[in-house]
Amino acid sequence: MTDSNDAKAVLHHYLRAAREDLIWKLDGLSEREARLPRTATGNNLLGVIKHCLNVEAGYFGPTFGREFPTPEELVPLRAYDEDPQADWYAREDETKDGLVDLYRRVGAFADQTIDQLPLDAPGRVSWWPGKQTVTLQKIIVHVTSDLARHAGHADIMREQHDSAVGLRRENTSVPEDHDWPAYVSKLTKLADRFA
Repeated sequence: MTDSNDAKAVLHHYLRAAREDLIWKLDGLSEREARLPRTATGNNLLGVIKHCLNVEAGYFGPTFGREFPTPEELVPLRAYDEDPQADWYAREDETKDGLVDLYRRVGAFADQTIDQLPLDAPGRVSWWPGKQTVTLQKIIVHVTSDLARHAGHADIMREQHDSAVGLRRENTSVPEDHDWPAYVSKLTKLADRFA
C-alpha cells in the first residue's frame, strides 16, 4: 500500500505525461498545419491544445478557489453561450507558439495547485450539474482521463497528416522497420471477408 504522497506523485506523473504527449503532436507543424480541420466536426491539433489548456485552468483553478494569473488569456465560460466550440480552435490573433506557451504556463499553474493541496482537498465544479463537490484526487483523475482521450485524437490527426506516430518523441512504442502498407493490406483483406 502506498501513502497519499506516493499516490499523488503517481497521479501527477500521468497528468504531466498526458500534457506533454499533447504538446509534442504540434512539433514541426506550420501554423496552417496545426490549425487545419482534420475531421468532419472540425477537430484540429491546435484546437485540441487550446481546449485542454482551458480544461486544466478551469479544473485546477476555480474548482479550488484559485484563478489563473492572466484569466483574460483563457476562454471565459460566458463565451460558450455564443460559440459552444469557443475553445476548440485558435482565433486569428492566437498563434501555435503562443498557445503552447500558454499551455505550459497553465500546466505550471495546475502543477502548483496539485503540489499545494492534499488529495482530499475539497473543491466545487461550478459547471457540473448541481455544482458537485469533488476532491483534488477526483479532479486529477478526471482531467488526466480527459487529456488522454484528446491525446488519442491528436495521435490520429497527426498520423493522418504526416504519418508521425507514437506515444512519445523518445519512445514511439511502434515498430520502426515495419512494412505498414503490407500490414494495412493484410487487415483490409481480413475485413473484406466480412463484407
